[in-house]
Parts: sequence; structure tokens; C-alpha cells
Amino acid sequence: MTNVLVVERDVSEAEAMEHGLRRQGYTTRSVHTGAGALRAYRDADLVLLSLELGDIDGLDVCRSVRSDANTPLIAVADLDDELGRVLALRAGADDCVVRNWGFREIGARIDAVLRRSRRGTSAAKTISLRPLHIDPGRREVRLHGRLVPVTSKEFELLYALAVNPETVVSRRELMATVWDSNWACTSRTIDTHVSSLRAKLGSGRWITTVRGVGYRMGYGEGCSPEARERFEMPEAS
Repeated sequence: MTNVLVVERDVSEAEAMEHGLRRQGYTTRSVHTGAGALRAYRDADLVLLSLELGDIDGLDVCRSVRSDANTPLIAVADLDDELGRVLALRAGADDCVVRNWGFREIGARIDAVLRRSRRGTSAAKTISLRPLHIDPGRREVRLHGRLVPVTSKEFELLYALAVNPETVVSRRELMATVWDSNWACTSRTIDTHVSSLRAKLGSGRWITTVRGVGYRMGYGEGCSPEARERFEMPEAS
């Protein structure tokens, strides 16, 4: 049984969310503060986090969870809060849902995030693009030996690009591979996640934009001459 932690300051809202999720077969529990979330998230398979909390800003809770663990996390935002949704993704949320969405769609989003986080990676190869190392078994990214905290989606995005570093991956293909979707309306999330990865890797040159097509791996600061020569290819016009 999948254990979902619902973090919601409004008790009635939390109870309604738990009821809807239990009807879909999830095991749930709820807390109503950010402090409670930080105490309880390690026992959950997934955290459903409201951005509106009374004690700690939801974005700070999201950052704290992500800096400590790879626990799948979905933020819950208001319908008209586009900025909040973007900030949540940048803070480490694996997805963001709107509060008034139906429980079936929220459940589908939960399933998609869990599917990506649990996707079999035992047979996938570890990628070494010195000094960048991507380990799908541990779902770890290391740069110069330092662990880079990435979300589940960021890991999947980076791996999708790095597994064939000389290949341009289209935006549509990334949506299908990483987000299990071809929804054009959500394609802007690719840009958000690419921007976040570039910031975490300390260089915009690790991921190269190929205008009108998609993205491919590039090289960052400190890349070996051999790897740099491999990456320095003309972009598609």
C-alpha cells in the first residue's frame, strides 16, 4: 500500500483529501503544520504538500525535504497561483497540482510521480561525463565528487539527456519520457527543470538548448578535454 502524507493546514480540507485518496486505495495520514511535515515525511512514500501553511512557508518545507531526501513530493497550489507553482517546482517538487482538481486526476499524478521514482533502474548504466557522474541505481548525481540534490524529475531529465550525450532530445520526447505525457500545456515545465538543473550544476553549459528542437548534453566548468571535444558539435539550425 502506498502511504501518502497529506500536509494541509485546514483540517477539513485534509480530511477530504485523505478520504478521496483512501477511496483510490492509498494509505494516508495528515499533518497540519510545516514542522509536522518535517517530522513525518521520512515515513511516507509520497508527500502531498500544501504551499499555504501557518508556521513555515510551504516552499521552505519543500526545500528542506529535497535537501535531505529523494522522497517524491507533489505541491498543492491555488488555481490562479502560477508563480507559486513555478517556485514549487524550482524548490524541488516533483509535480504541482491545483487545489480544486478532482481526486482522480490527483491520484493519477501521484501514480505518475511514483512510477517515475520507482522505475526499474537496476539494468541502467551509470553515466560518467567527468566530472559529472549519474548513478541510476542510487539515483544520485555527483559533480566533482559532491552530491547534487535533484528531484526525481530532474534526475530523469538529466539521465534522458546524458544516456545519449551526442543526441538532441526533442521537447516532445522529453515530455513522453520524463512526464509520461505529451500535453503541450505542460511543456513549459521542461524549461523550469532545465533552468533548475543548470543552477544546481553550476553552469548553463551542461545542458544545451537547440532552438526549435529540444536539448542535448553539453559540458560544464572543469570538463575534461576529451569530453569537451566530444560535446563540441554544431547545433541544429
